[in-house]
Amino acid sequence: MIDTAEQLILLSVALFANALSAMAGGGAGLLQLPALIFLGLPFSIALATHKIATVALGAGATLKHSRERHLQLNFALLMLGCGLPGVILGARVILDIPEYTAKISLGILTIGLGIYSYLKKQLGQNYRPQQRNIRGYIGGGLGLFLLGFFNGSLTSGTGLFVTMWLIAWFGFDYKRATAYTMILVGLFWNGTGALTLAMLAEVQWDWLPMLLLGSIVGGYWGAHIAVKYGNPFIKRVFEAITVLVGLSLILHTLFGATPTL
Repeated sequence: MIDTAEQLILLSVALFANALSAMAGGGAGLLQLPALIFLGLPFSIALATHKIATVALGAGATLKHSRERHLQLNFALLMLGCGLPGVILGARVILDIPEYTAKISLGILTIGLGIYSYLKKQLGQNYRPQQRNIRGYIGGGLGLFLLGFFNGSLTSGTGLFVTMWLIAWFGFDYKRATAYTMILVGLFWNGTGALTLAMLAEVQWDWLPMLLLGSIVGGYWGAHIAVKYGNPFIKRVFEAITVLVGLSLILHTLFGATPTL
């Protein structure tokens, strides 16, 4: 069991991390996963616990985004059909492979996303549908499968890649891409990954109430801000979060430790 002060720390971290994630379309692991490790959880337990908590982020964001009616059934089915098998495979693999090289590479790629978005001033500012043919759907589906694998394994920041993939490949704007990521990745991909990890690794169940509360409230709050301020604001938040997530992954991999209480 942990004391009241630590419960409040968990709630604060979950609120802040998930609000930022809902605004940017991913990145809740920037603070939440390292915080669980810092508080004393081994990586596998922290990962499983964090993954379950992020499902509440999807639920909170869904409450807001569902009112905007941005989702189309064909894209929802594409993301579920192609992404979920990758999530399951990734969640089964992560507990058996070394983390170092993969996390460093993911950190560099994540920083690259933010720089790319910053240099492309009009990226994601307008909804310009593209790749809406068989070839485009196949290519997009393969990309979603790969991103699903990373979501199930290297959980930190992979929602950001899904957001960018929807913008760059299918021509979404930031507001629509974020809605798809928060609902389908946050709720369904993360739910599948959480269930898979819960069957394979131990979960710190007594830490979850505060994490779940912070996730659902932070998710709703962040989605509300994103909807209110629109694409230019979301783009800037996305760029800031991608750089911070990338740096966090690299620094934590190079210098991180897992102290016990």
